Amino acid sequence: MPNSPLVERDLKVLWHPCTQMYDHLTLPLIPIRRAHGVWLEDFEGRRYLDAISSWWVNLFGHAHPAINEAIRQQLSELEHVLLAGFTHAPAIALSEKLIALAPPGLSRCFFGDNGSSAVEIALKMSLHYWRNIGQAQRTEFVTIAHSYHGETVGALSVSDVGLYKAPYEPLLFKTHVAPSPDGRQNETGMDSARRALAGMKEILVRHSQTLCAVIVEPLVQCAGGMRMHDPAYIKGLRALCDEFGIHLIADEIAVGFGRTGTLFACEQAGIRPDFLLLGKGLTGGYLPLSVCLTTDTVYEAFFADYGAGKAFLHSHSYTGNALACAAALATLDIFAQGDWMASNRTLAAVISETLSTLRDHPHVASIRQTGMIAALDLVADKTTGQAYPPSERRGLAVYRYGLEHEALLRPLGDTLYLMPPYVIQENEIRTVVAVLTAAIDQATAAAAS
Repeated sequence: MPNSPLVERDLKVLWHPCTQMYDHLTLPLIPIRRAHGVWLEDFEGRRYLDAISSWWVNLFGHAHPAINEAIRQQLSELEHVLLAGFTHAPAIALSEKLIALAPPGLSRCFFGDNGSSAVEIALKMSLHYWRNIGQAQRTEFVTIAHSYHGETVGALSVSDVGLYKAPYEPLLFKTHVAPSPDGRQNETGMDSARRALAGMKEILVRHSQTLCAVIVEPLVQCAGGMRMHDPAYIKGLRALCDEFGIHLIADEIAVGFGRTGTLFACEQAGIRPDFLLLGKGLTGGYLPLSVCLTTDTVYEAFFADYGAGKAFLHSHSYTGNALACAAALATLDIFAQGDWMASNRTLAAVISETLSTLRDHPHVASIRQTGMIAALDLVADKTTGQAYPPSERRGLAVYRYGLEHEALLRPLGDTLYLMPPYVIQENEIRTVVAVLTAAIDQATAAAAS
């Protein structure tokens, strides 16, 4: 069966996410028939190496037999039941496992449907906590420059990427924006951390009495351009939140479950946030599910007679969906059955080695890596760091070339990155980096023409 009939049907009825649909007048949609491991296959038999884990969700490859079987078994027993007044074994078991794996002290799980939902839960829970303990003046949040936390109104309010946020400013609440510890400056990771922490402290000194929490993406600010920082920043941020008596929300929706080299990014800083947000890879890339983990201290501020008006009356229809929980449990079982962190270190070293060939490329800057996340920037002038005009869409040229050569590479503007599933093989890494290199050569050659 050719791709074209599905593409024609699609363009009559679907509106795709994070897409200017006008592009698809010239950029063909790719209908996927099936997938296995790191490979996607369209209806014409062409394959595409999923180098970005299908938007960062897939951990152990597509169509993993253990996750498939777990969902099949659960489907024969219970697909879903409301989690208000009812419960089920998969949600309980998943909560128990997550609490056992998370930094000590995180002892309560509140499930959501997706990453943005988890962010909303944490924001509301933090603000409501302060209200419940008699500090209702605390209504503000601090976010980090270039951060991204999701597309719902609250999540977008604490984000700082204008491309996503600017059109909706009238809907959003105002936040304090602290400097990013982005390590791409001419300074060490520790210097970047100290600089950013100094800027954060200035905000906390001025506004500590009205602040609820600081929200941060530990180690990698993903959608904001794959900006990476030293664990010292997270450690210092925890200390500042303790000093000024406010919550720390760690958004590990994209960076959790081994992406940064440890199961949770916060481990590398040796800290425990007040709220730990997980999603994306939680179900191995199978089903939408997220979770906000928090402490007994937070939980107990809501635990009262109903008449006290302290209940956290937040809900999602599919909270703790049994099928999604079964997929998540199978995913955690796969982690437990092998030393995936050691395997990922080996794969990360191969990614680093292969990308090193681009260090002298005249239009490549800031090659950087944290665990299984690697990124670089296309620039017009490497000496000055001058960017290409966004209208030239050099990153889109890389994406097109990748699709023509069996690789799914979907850049963030002119930031190119690799975030593959953990089952990728060394030869597949070398293949996809070769495609990436050729794509960069082609996309930047037009600069000289």
